[in-house]
This record gives sequence, structure tokens and C-alpha cells, in this order.
Amino acid sequence: MYTALTIAGSDCSGGAGIQADLKTMSAHGIFGMSVIVAVVAENTSRVISIQDIKPQIICDQLTAVFEDIKVEAVKIGMLSCPDTINAVYNKLMEYKPKNIVVDPVMYAKNGSPLMPESSIEVLLKTIVPIATIITPNIPEAECIAGMKIQNRNDLKTACLKIYNTGVKNVLIKGGHYDGDAMDILYDGKEFYTFVTERINTKNTHGTGCTLSSSIASNLALGHSIYDSVRLAKEYVTGAIQNALDLGKGNGPTNHFWKFYK
Repeated sequence: MYTALTIAGSDCSGGAGIQADLKTMSAHGIFGMSVIVAVVAENTSRVISIQDIKPQIICDQLTAVFEDIKVEAVKIGMLSCPDTINAVYNKLMEYKPKNIVVDPVMYAKNGSPLMPESSIEVLLKTIVPIATIITPNIPEAECIAGMKIQNRNDLKTACLKIYNTGVKNVLIKGGHYDGDAMDILYDGKEFYTFVTERINTKNTHGTGCTLSSSIASNLALGHSIYDSVRLAKEYVTGAIQNALDLGKGNGPTNHFWKFYK
């Protein structure tokens, strides 16, 4: 059986983070494993508090997984402080997994910050250069690239700037735009555009986590980076189309929409 590991925070309401990643991996027929780096008290409306896990426990979780089970792909989500980032980086350098998908989780769906600015520079110097692909949304891409993104040409320019940090592939998600949902992938040579009709729903909690863990799952299955992104986009679109109207804020997507509604 193919496997994937998610390194991320825990979302007690079940729509994002570790919980969304494991559901996504299961939906792809992947055996999912997890390393929890933070416990986030959040729901569909707000983030109440965050408790980072001690670096030693993070390292021990990573050792426990890698020393025992082969890992075909790694998805990295929320890394909220430099100590956490360095702990994850050192272990990844030790075990050198083939596929690393980085979702630079800086904000919750409701806009609550999940990563202080002090951590972003550390992330860019350590984790990003060893990643197979990074998947920022537009606000995150603007932060990383140090520029405003207002049109398609800006998207391409931002891709180039982020690519120059050392990452092998860049996918900027265009969900914050009006109009159709357009994502742009840059592989160092070509730009590829993925466009789907925008779905009129507020229930999009965890879509970034879901997309990145879907990409990781597809890479674990042996797909190319282009096909991994294409298939992940199709999967997330279906999950949003069949989103669950739960909670008082941004409800979760339906990770198992292919199996039941």
C-alpha cells in the first residue's frame, strides 16, 4: 500500500490541518500517517488558541514514522515557530523523503494569523529549498514574493520569485480572485494554468490543506507533478461542490464526496 505523511497542526473541528490531510489521503487510497506540530483550538468561525508541540516530541514522532514505515510523500502544513521549523527541517535532512509538498499556512480561512512573520524567513531558508512543490494562496504568495498580485502577469512574476528560493515547483492558488478559480503552476520551465468555475459557497474551510495533501497523495501514487496538481484540483473542486454546511462560519469541504453525499 502507498503511504504519505502529514506534518501539520491539529484542527479540533475536523475541517483542516491533520484531520483534513488524513481524510484526503484515505480518499486517495493512501495510508496516511501524521506528525502533530501544534494543537489549534479552532472551529469554522475563529481560532481561539494555539499550543506548539515541543521540538523533541516533534523529532521523536518523525523518527518513529521514518524508522519503521516507508514514506512515499510528505505534506507539510502549519509550522508556527522557528523551533518547530528547524526540528522538522533537521529530520527531513536526515531521512530525505522523495516528495515534499509545502503548504505555507499563514492564515486560517477566517483570516486569523497562524504563522508570525518571524517564522516566514526561517521557513524560506530551510524547508522551502528542499521542497518538491510549494502551494501558497495569493496572500501567502504576496508575502513570500514581496509584491502585490493583481493580475495574471503578477501571478507569473510571483511564481518566478518564489521559484528562486530553491523550490522545484510553485503552485499559486487563485481562489482569492473574483471570477473563475485559476491556479498557476511553474515547474522551472513552463507555466500551466488550471481553471475551474467558481463555486458559490462559504463552506471552504480546509481547502488549502486538502489540495496540498491531495497533491502529496498523487505524488505518492507515482503521478507527475503536473498530473498530481491536475488531479488534486479536480478532487478539491468536487469536495467544494459537495461541501458540508456545518458550523456557523466557513464549513468544511466533503473529503469523501466520491463515496457518499
